[in-house]
Amino acid sequence: MRDILAEIVAKKKDIVREAKARLPLAEVKARLRPGTFRMAERFRAEPWNLIAECKLQSPAKGRLDRTHTVQQLAHIYEENGAAMLSVHTDPHFLGCNEDFVKVRHEVQLPLLRKDFVIDEYQIYEARLLGADAVLLIARILTPAQLKEYLYTVWSLGMDALVEVHDERDMEAALATPAEFIGINNRNLVTFTTSIEQTMDLLPSMDRSRTFISESGIFTREDAERLQRAGCSGILVGEGLVRAEDIAAQTRAFAGLGREQAATA
Repeated sequence: MRDILAEIVAKKKDIVREAKARLPLAEVKARLRPGTFRMAERFRAEPWNLIAECKLQSPAKGRLDRTHTVQQLAHIYEENGAAMLSVHTDPHFLGCNEDFVKVRHEVQLPLLRKDFVIDEYQIYEARLLGADAVLLIARILTPAQLKEYLYTVWSLGMDALVEVHDERDMEAALATPAEFIGINNRNLVTFTTSIEQTMDLLPSMDRSRTFISESGIFTREDAERLQRAGCSGILVGEGLVRAEDIAAQTRAFAGLGREQAATA
C-alpha cells in the first residue's frame, strides 16, 4: 500500500536541504521579528473558532479546486467569519512559500503555516514568512523533538498546533505543555478520513488543553457534533473548497461560535 506520509517526508528532506543552501539559518534568524501569539489570543477570546484552509490539492484525491487561487480563498474565508487561515507550503498540496507571503500581505487573520516540520529550520523559516503558528505532527517527530520544537516555536512568538492521529500520538502530545492539540481525522497511510477518529480520542483529552478537529468535516452537522463533544474549533480544507457555495459554508462552520455565545 502506498505510504503517502513517507513519500512527503522523504521529499521534505530534500526541500529543507535546498532551502538551507539558499538562505542559511543564521541569516533567517537575523531577519526575524517575533510574533505576538495571535492564535492563542484569538482562541482565548472566542468559544469556537474555524481555521479555514486554503487548499487546492490533495495527494490522495488530486486537484480539489480549479476555480480559485489561494489568495481568493483567503479573502472569502476572512470575509465570512473564519477565525484563522491555514495555508499550505508543501508542493504535494500545490502549496508554496510565495502563496503564503501573498496571503500574509492581503489578510489580517492569524496564519498557520501548514507543512511537515522535520527540522527546526522550518520553524524559523515559517516566522520569516509571517506565520503566526506552525503545525507539529507528532507522528513524524520523536518525543524529544516535539518538545524541543514546541519551545522553539514559542521563543519566536508563535503558537503550535500539535497534530495527533492515535493514542500513541496523543500520549506524546500530552507529555508536552502544548496548548493546542489537533486531532487529525485522516489516516496518514491511506489519507482516508472519518470524524470518528476525533470521537475515539476525545475521552483521553486533558481538559486544560484546547482541542481542534481536523479534516473530514463536510457538514454543519459534523461541526456541531464535534463542538458538543468538546472541541474548541475545527480545521477544514476540502469541506470548504469543494462546497457548492464556499462563502455560505464558511459562515455555517464559523457561525457555531456566535450561536454558542448567544445561548450562554
